[in-house]
Amino acid sequence: MQFKTLKVGEAKDYIITAILILLSVTIAVSRNQGGIHSLRQLSAITVSVLQSPLANIRVYRQALTTNTYLQRQNILLQDELSKLRAIEQENIELRKLLSFQDSTEFSLTPTLIIGKELNGINKSLTINSGSLKNVKVGMPLVTSDGLLGKVILTTAEYAQVLPYNNSLFRVSGLIQEENAPGIVSWNGESLTEMVIDFIPQTIPVEEGYTVVTSGFSNELPAGIPIGSVIRTEIEEGKETQRIFIKPFASLAQASQGFIINFTPDSSLTNLNDQYEDIFE
Repeated sequence: MQFKTLKVGEAKDYIITAILILLSVTIAVSRNQGGIHSLRQLSAITVSVLQSPLANIRVYRQALTTNTYLQRQNILLQDELSKLRAIEQENIELRKLLSFQDSTEFSLTPTLIIGKELNGINKSLTINSGSLKNVKVGMPLVTSDGLLGKVILTTAEYAQVLPYNNSLFRVSGLIQEENAPGIVSWNGESLTEMVIDFIPQTIPVEEGYTVVTSGFSNELPAGIPIGSVIRTEIEEGKETQRIFIKPFASLAQASQGFIINFTPDSSLTNLNDQYEDIFE
């Protein structure tokens, strides 16, 4: 392979050409410094304009994330608050039950209400106490406020209770202030109202009077609070009045209570049976 040898004249031309190109580039760059500066300013403005909405999008996404987190925390706090309120209500009820147990002369069996059927025809309550705890048919279920119902069925561990808002419920009652006896039942209309019938119109009954069990039927012990009088109605064509009462104990709110261990006096029961046999 042969290499071409440059002559001095030709080398001089290349050197001059390179110097001229370098000088041209230098002059071009120096003459366009203002343009480059303007381009840099335009780029900075463009970036700043684009950066603002992008920053807003970033802030919006962060706000969504924060909002989702706060919503979850709010749900958890609401759930915790609900549990604390339920515990507080349960503690209040337990304190009232303990106070009632200490103050009453009745023999009591504590029980939990594990089932409720308060709608329809066959209203009932189910409790977790049965014959193994000496719970018997006819015994009353009460809370610290008053009467809830009476036992109608029992098994070894459970019992069915007829609540006071069942159409079959009947109990002998007494208006304390007037010592006036009558029959307490559900009026078949309002779930929060009962009535006491067979009260003579000659007996003045005022709102706020207290109705308790009378004990006259030998079915329930006397003195169990039932409710307070809210109004009276004269029965047309009769010499009696119908007294409407508001129960002290709430079926909807009750979750625990006591079975009063009451057994009817057998001698009185036998006497009543013999009396009925006379007229058969």
